[in-house]
Amino acid sequence: MTVKTYNLYQAKTSLSALVDQAAKGQEIIIAKDGVPMARLMPLAPTVKRKPGGWQGKVRMSDDFDDELSPELLAGFEGSAEDEQ
Repeated sequence: MTVKTYNLYQAKTSLSALVDQAAKGQEIIIAKDGVPMARLMPLAPTVKRKPGGWQGKVRMSDDFDDELSPELLAGFEGSAEDEQ
């Protein structure tokens, strides 16, 4: 599929049609005074994530948080003061 270029005035007057073309996969360049300024292209499809993808692949020891330092624990709890 070829990339089409439209000047800014053409793009403003036919924006709805250009968006429809982009949604169908067409890449469109918008130029101002013949200089390419912007690209109108389709959004990447969103992929629904399925929970549990790491189930059974990650192990955490039972004593993971038994001996956290007070500073580290405060950081996890959000009670650490900012040091500047």
